[in-house]
Amino acid sequence: MLIKEELLLAYGAEIDSFDPNDIIFNEADKPRYYYQIISGRIKLNHYNEAGKELILAILHKGLSVCELLLFIDKSYPVNAIVLEPSRVIKLPKKNFFQMMDENQEISRDVNKFLSERLYYKFIMLENNSSLNAEVRIKGVMDYHKSFYTDQSAFSFEIPLTRQQLASITGLRVETVIRTIKNLEKHNVVKIRNGKILY
Repeated sequence: MLIKEELLLAYGAEIDSFDPNDIIFNEADKPRYYYQIISGRIKLNHYNEAGKELILAILHKGLSVCELLLFIDKSYPVNAIVLEPSRVIKLPKKNFFQMMDENQEISRDVNKFLSERLYYKFIMLENNSSLNAEVRIKGVMDYHKSFYTDQSAFSFEIPLTRQQLASITGLRVETVIRTIKNLEKHNVVKIRNGKILY
């Protein structure tokens, strides 16, 4: 979902620049802003009790960051960490609600986007409960490709490393590498210069 920058700025938004590994917010912080990515990529992650990283999402240009938590009085259950140089527009929570109240079409768009995200989260949960590595990996690739209009074969470059795919699916990196090679053999993906085309 992309809310026009001009509209966000008109309601008091600011633009921040971030470097790789910068933290936008941590687990247990209270949501105070609506964040929308102008450029770059941000990961949402969590570390389990053994210190292993679980990546819940990697967000890119045009996507908002944990906007659904603005609607409830709960702390963030994830960290938002910058993966590459990024610019993010942020709007204070109070101003966000004022903008929604005064722009009904934006409110409908936000509700539609939240519904789409929730739908795909259910799909991801279902896929990640599978014992089949191919099902898990294809689920992640389907989720990321769903945000793009061109759904033809091999039109989408998966914006994730093998390590990130492993962290998202709960698989070992070796399993991800082997599974990707198998998917290529069955013409589900193509590998070009180390990039996965789906």
